[in-house]
Amino acid sequence: MTPNRYASCIDACVKCALACHHCSAACLKEDDVSHMTRCISLDMDCAAFCELTAAAMARESVNAKAFCQVCADVCDTCADECAQHKADHCQACAEACRSCAHECRQMAA
Repeated sequence: MTPNRYASCIDACVKCALACHHCSAACLKEDDVSHMTRCISLDMDCAAFCELTAAAMARESVNAKAFCQVCADVCDTCADECAQHKADHCQACAEACRSCAHECRQMAA
């Protein structure tokens, strides 16, 4: 298989999607889920968009750069929300989202 020029960004997207899935699952186990609904919703959006963006890059879609730009914005929104919560899973998710946003912005440039 030929190395994909998007490899590092694909990796960041996959890691971010996994972190978002983990975060949303952990948030759903909280005693008071009601204060985590925005976090859970943004986690789910971010995971879905990261997966879509990774797939677009993997097939070297002509729209990959456009996906990357939007993905960066989605990741920023999720990171901002997760960073407000003290739980380790939220902090790890915020970090993964920031890393993915950075990689996606570089790819979109």
